[in-house]
Amino acid sequence: MGKKLRLLGLIVIASLIMQVNIALLKRYNGYRPFLYNYTVDGCRYLQNPDRHVEFTNVKCESLDKTFSDFEYCYIKAINRSYKYVSIKVNLFKTPVTKVKVNFLVMKRFNGYRPFLYNITVDACKFIENPNRNPIAHYLSDLFLPYTNLVHKCPYNHSLIMDKLPIDHINNQFTNVLPFPTGDYALCTSWMAYDINRANIKVFLTLS
Repeated sequence: MGKKLRLLGLIVIASLIMQVNIALLKRYNGYRPFLYNYTVDGCRYLQNPDRHVEFTNVKCESLDKTFSDFEYCYIKAINRSYKYVSIKVNLFKTPVTKVKVNFLVMKRFNGYRPFLYNITVDACKFIENPNRNPIAHYLSDLFLPYTNLVHKCPYNHSLIMDKLPIDHINNQFTNVLPFPTGDYALCTSWMAYDINRANIKVFLTLS
């Protein structure tokens, strides 16, 4: 009987290693799914713990060129291991005193679909106290340290993201908050005075 129980235990452990479901619950009149609910291939993860992220594309779209427009938006590869993204948008109606940003993470499942996060924040309030919203803090920290946006409103200058390196995104996606492998799109919509003025999408692969 003891041997059978030990064998059963090994079978259960093996099955857990093959597929691991990770779910985060929050209590709303009982516990309900919150943010995370995905399954990881445990064997693949254990065989390749040194995962890495690669930029694959970046797209910038101005929706009102009388208000703002992109001067540049590109990925540059210095060598096989060092790539960065740089973006500059010029503002034509300054100062800008009211800004909102929508953060949307998408993952490719037969086309890109929303994955985990889709939130909108008042950027002017957020920049004064980023710790009040931990999710927005994590998402903004993907790019904010490499921008000239880190100051109180208003904005009366061109907005620049200068040489966002792949190593920074890699650390955020594999160490700070590990994501499952796959193809992702990090999408932001930038609104001024409650009108969407621009969309930015950064595409990457985590393998």
